[in-house]
Formats: sequence, structure tokens, C-alpha cells
Amino acid sequence: MREGKEGRGGFEGLDACVHCGFCLQACPTFLATGDEADSPRGRIELMRALERGDLTASDPALAYHLDRCLGCRGCEPVCPSGVQYGIGLEAARQRIAEARGVSRLARLALWALTSPKVSRVVYWFARGFRATGIPRRLAGWGRLRFAMGMLAATQGGEMRTKARKVLSPPSPALLFRGCVQQGLFSHVHDATVRTLGVNGYQVGEVKGQVCCGALHAHAGLLDEARALARVNVAAFGEGDEPIVVNSAGCGALMKEYGHLLCHEQGERFGARVRDVTELLAGDAMRGPIGGAPLDMHVAYDPPCHLLHAQGVAVPPLRLFAAIPLLELVSVPGAAECCGSAGLFTLLEPEMSRAVLAAKIERLRETAPQVVATGNPGCQMQIGAGLAAAGVATRVRHPVELLDDAYRAAGRYE
Repeated sequence: MREGKEGRGGFEGLDACVHCGFCLQACPTFLATGDEADSPRGRIELMRALERGDLTASDPALAYHLDRCLGCRGCEPVCPSGVQYGIGLEAARQRIAEARGVSRLARLALWALTSPKVSRVVYWFARGFRATGIPRRLAGWGRLRFAMGMLAATQGGEMRTKARKVLSPPSPALLFRGCVQQGLFSHVHDATVRTLGVNGYQVGEVKGQVCCGALHAHAGLLDEARALARVNVAAFGEGDEPIVVNSAGCGALMKEYGHLLCHEQGERFGARVRDVTELLAGDAMRGPIGGAPLDMHVAYDPPCHLLHAQGVAVPPLRLFAAIPLLELVSVPGAAECCGSAGLFTLLEPEMSRAVLAAKIERLRETAPQVVATGNPGCQMQIGAGLAAAGVATRVRHPVELLDDAYRAAGRYE
């Protein structure tokens, strides 16, 4: 149940479903299995049965099919009835978690990746191991080798430059650092600060911020997600500065803090959250200041939680348009989920790899030099898949490419 709200706890989001089936071809797991129970329509029936009491939260078949859902929300944009599938899925997963608990593996992952004191040590060790180059050499299929490929895909540049001061007074913005993004992708934060600096923003730091809670919410641990959300709402205060996020999964949940917490302060917080590409594109969608030419072929793979959950489609394209000579390569099915889905790649590796396989094959055929995507899980998943398949294509955050173009244009000190 949503905090402070009596009612159906999110199941009402499923009421609009009329069983039309438009969602089927937008569902990666249905396309992989052909099983109606692994489709949004089939899962909605299972969730309705759970709410009615026809199925118990401990029912093995219920948990099996809901656990296999990526939560990509690709079904939502194609639904003519406006079904809020993600909200219903959260509610169902919470009931299942309360009845059956969360797996030890999920608990261990959440502890290692999001607990402040523990995660600092974990990420320190991971960065040190990554620097040896061993993960890249061991990358491949199988649980361990795929994990090595995921770690190798987090490697970034170590540039220590900063944007030159703009003449007009800069606009303030606040950076959300998160857990995985800060621990393994701090170079993306650096690129975010620099590129926003070129475009007239002064990015400030916020003490006391914590994990956004997205991984907990996906696991059905809504109370833990709420606790983290409350800390972040308090840390960022009541100002009106935009809160810039460069991780699509974090941004999607943070924009929904009002719904998660069910109070106005959470709503105001959510209204301030902006993906970095949204700030760079500007309210008029004119795009960021142009950079130097980068002669490369780039395949843009929009993260599910940016495209489907947040509805952010145009801003990343405006970013690419600001880089002369950069050519976007069209890849069939680019908007389909990569199979990462937070902890899904760890907890459901067979389904995760089945969903990923088609994307990797299409990327092999189109052969871009770079795959650009704005979510750490996607970067790791696609990067590991490409490495395992022997495809020499790098995966980078879009803001890193703009950062390279600005550096080549001499915009940094």
C-alpha cells in the first residue's frame, strides 16, 4: 500500500486493461517465450487474481511469472487504455515479498551495492580489479565471465578538466550521484558537470543523499525504497533548482517520489528531477551548444526507464545533433529492453540473456563504433554481451560523447 493512502495499493493501475493484446509485441519476455503468462496481459490477470484473493501471494506460478517480468514498462506507451502496469507490478511484488521474503542473493546484492559503508568498500575493490584489465580478458558467457564483462564495461576516461567560466551568471543545478553510478561511473558524473557547465549551469553537490531506492522498489521492498526516498527529499531541500540525474532507472523512480511517498513534498521533489539530456536540450528543445566534429557511427539504445517510464525521447537526439559528423546508425529493435533491469540480470540470468541475444545480434550486423545509452545497468549489460560475442564496439553514456566533442573544441581548461 502506498504510504499514507488507504486503498488498493497500486492495483487500481491495472483496471483500464481490456485485454486488447497491443502489449504483446512490446513485451521482451513474451517475444522470448511465446507464453501468454509471460506477457503483460497474462501477468495482469495473475495480479488481478492476487488482489481478488483467487491466488495467494505464496503461489509458485504467480511468483515465477512475475519474477520473470523485466519491469521495462515497454507495454505502457503502446497501451490504448492507459494501463499503469508498473504501479500494479510494484504492488504485486510487494505482496509477494511480504509473503515469501526476498531471495538471499537479492538481499546480498542490495547490501553490497547500496549500503553506504559496505558499498564504498565493494566499489573500491571493483575499481581496483577493473584497472588490472583482468575483467576485460575474462569476459564471456556464463555467470562469472558475464559478470567480468559487466565490470569491464564500466571503464571510462580519467580526464581532470573543467569547463571554462561562462560570461552570463550560471543557472544552478544539483547533481544526484546515486550508488552504482557513483561507485563505477563517476566519469559520467564528471562529464555531466563539464557539459552542463558549457551550457550555462553551475552544478552543486548535495550532502546526505543516498541510493534512490529503485533496486529496492523493483524487488518489492517498497518500505525500504520509501525510507531512502525520504532521506533524499530531505537532503535536496525545498529549493527550485533542477536535480540532474544521468541514470535512467534512478530518474524514473525519483520523478515518482510523490506517488511513492504520497505527499506534496515528494511531488515537488519529483517535479524538479531532470535527466541530463533534458537540461542540455533545454525547454525549447534547441539542443546543447555545438561541439567539435566526431567522425563516428553511433547506435543509440534508449534505456527503457528513460523512454518508456519517463517519456524522454527527443532530448538525447538533440545531444547527438550537436556533434558534427556523428552519424546515428539505425538498429532494428533498439527501443526493446536489453535484459538488464536492475537486479534481473543477476536473479534471472537465463531470461536476461535470451532478451539480450537479439539485441547483440542486431548490433553485430549494423557494426556501430559506439553504442550510446543513458543507464549504468544497460551500459554494463550491453557491454558484457558485446564482449562475450566478440564484437569490438564500446558502450558509452551519451553525455560522454558530448564531453569528447567539447574537449576537442577547446572548451575546457
